[in-house]
Amino acid sequence: MSIVEELFPLHRTLVADGTDQALEVLRRSLAGIPYDIENYAPGAPAWTWRVPDRYSVREAYLETQDGERIVDFADSALHLVSYSEPVDRVLSWAELETHLHVAPQRPGAIPWEFRYYERTWGFCLSKHAFDALPRDQMYHAVIASEFGRDPERGLRVGLATVEPDGGADGDGGEFIVCAHICHPRQANDDLSGVASAVAVARALAQRPLLPGSMTVRFLFCPETIGSICFLSHNEELIPRLRGGIFSEMTGNANSLVLQRTRQDSHRLDAVARHVLAMRAPEFREGAFREVIVNDEMVINGPGVDVPCISISRWPYPEYHTSDDTPAIINEERLVEAAHVIEDIIRIYATDYVPRRTFRGPVFLSRYGLWVDWRTHPKLNAALDKIMLRLEGDRSVFDIAAEVDVDYWTVREFVERLRSEGLIEVLPPPPRPSE
Repeated sequence: MSIVEELFPLHRTLVADGTDQALEVLRRSLAGIPYDIENYAPGAPAWTWRVPDRYSVREAYLETQDGERIVDFADSALHLVSYSEPVDRVLSWAELETHLHVAPQRPGAIPWEFRYYERTWGFCLSKHAFDALPRDQMYHAVIASEFGRDPERGLRVGLATVEPDGGADGDGGEFIVCAHICHPRQANDDLSGVASAVAVARALAQRPLLPGSMTVRFLFCPETIGSICFLSHNEELIPRLRGGIFSEMTGNANSLVLQRTRQDSHRLDAVARHVLAMRAPEFREGAFREVIVNDEMVINGPGVDVPCISISRWPYPEYHTSDDTPAIINEERLVEAAHVIEDIIRIYATDYVPRRTFRGPVFLSRYGLWVDWRTHPKLNAALDKIMLRLEGDRSVFDIAAEVDVDYWTVREFVERLRSEGLIEVLPPPPRPSE
C-alpha cells in the first residue's frame, strides 16, 4: 500500500515528469534487484507507432464570466483531459459543451479522459457540477500545456530483472511481467498491479528460481505504447521470451479473473488455472481480449505472439473516475494476487520437457530412486505412470497433472532421474504451437 499511496498523487501520463518520478520510486522499492530505465526519443518510430511527445501542464482551469473557478487542474489532474493542447479562449455554452466530460454512471465523480494521439482539449467534472452550470453565460477556458521533443527526455520504462539461482541460463529463456505506471490519479488502475508485481519481484529475488529456470523480467511502462517501445527497440529479446503475465487491477473487491492466452489452451493457461484453483478457488476466467484489454495485444499479438495471460479483478465500479483511490484497495487482495502470479511463475519458469535415455523398466534401487510406499504412498503408486510419460512429448507439469501428484514432488523425482543420466531435457518447442 505504501507504493500505491506514494505514486497516486503524481501526474503520470505517457511521457511526463510524474511518470519519471514514479519509475524512480520503483527503483527504490526494488533495491537490490538489477533495475534500468530505458528512454525512447519523442517522434522516434516504434513499429507502426511513434513515440509521443513529453506532456507538461503549468496550469489549466475553467471559469465563468464572473471569474468563478469551476474546475482547476491544481485541485485534481483528472479535471484536464490528458494531453489537451494549449487553449486560452472565451466560449459560449454551445462552444464549450462538447469539450466537457462527465461520468453519468457515477454522477458525483470526475471521469478520467485522455486524447493521447489527437490534438484537442477538454475538461472533466462531476455530472452534478455539469448540470448546475448556467447555459446562458460565457466561459473562459485556459490550458497552459506544452509538448516537448527533447530526445533525452522521452518515453521511459522501468526494467527489473531477476535471474534464477546460479545466474541466467542460456537455454532457459525469459518470462515477462508487465504493469502500467501511467494513469494519473488512478489507484487500482493500475498502481495495484504495479504493487503486486513489485511484491513478486522481491519474492523471486529473496528466494530465486531453481538453477536452469527462466530469467524473469518486470516491465513497468505506460499502457500499450510502453511495451511497444520496449519490444520494438529490443527485438533480439523476443525469441527468448517464453511467456508473460499482465498484472493489473489487483486490489479491488472482486474475485480474481484469468484472461487466457491467445493460444487459449497453452501450458501457461493450464498452470494458471492450477494455481488459481489452489490459491483462489472462486476465480473466474475468459478468453484472450475478452476480459480487460491491454498490453497482451502487444506481447501476445502480431509478430511477437509470446503466450501472455492477465491476472486482474475486473470489473469494478470506480474504474476511470476520481473514485478510484487507495481507499478502494485492500492490501490482502494485493498480496493474494502477488502470490498467484509468483506461483504461476515458479511452476511455469521451472518446467521442462524430459525424455528418457533408458530402455525397459528402470532398476530404481540401483540408483537410489525407489520410493517407499509407507512414507510416500501417492508418489509410489504413480511411479509407473511417470516412467511411461518420459517420451519427450509432455512437460513435467503435464505429467504431474496427469498422474495427480503435486508438481514439485514430480519435478524433484524427475530431477533425480536427470542427475543419474536417465533423462535428457528437450529444448522448448517453437511458438505458437508450444
